[in-house]
Amino acid sequence: MSCRHAMTFTAAPEHIDVFGHVNNTVWVEWCQTIATAHWTTVASAELQDAFVWLVTRHEIDYRGNIGLGESVEAVTFIPDPPSGARFDRRTDFRNGAGKVIVSARTTWALIDRRSGWLQRVRPDITAMFEPFAES
Repeated sequence: MSCRHAMTFTAAPEHIDVFGHVNNTVWVEWCQTIATAHWTTVASAELQDAFVWLVTRHEIDYRGNIGLGESVEAVTFIPDPPSGARFDRRTDFRNGAGKVIVSARTTWALIDRRSGWLQRVRPDITAMFEPFAES
């Protein structure tokens, strides 16, 4: 199990907006992609079958951007213990120079797949994302 998960994203033509850089909606999509990849990496098949995560809030700071063909290294982690059914997840995107150009804090809620109801984040799920730490 790993408290952090990393992925590289490269800006393709469909990611570029009228200003010539990655559109803000793409950053949100990449946040979801890396969060989902992290979950599928650490959670057992049984947990993945039993639960799904739903985004309830995105807070994103844009400090830079990338253009067509450029890449960013994304790292995601859980900075704090859960609060009931909710977990905050942080994702930082670094450019080729290592500078954080986009930083997101997203709140996810744990949902029981069968009932559709919110579920308190259980200790066995929490343990997969420890230790909690900023940056």
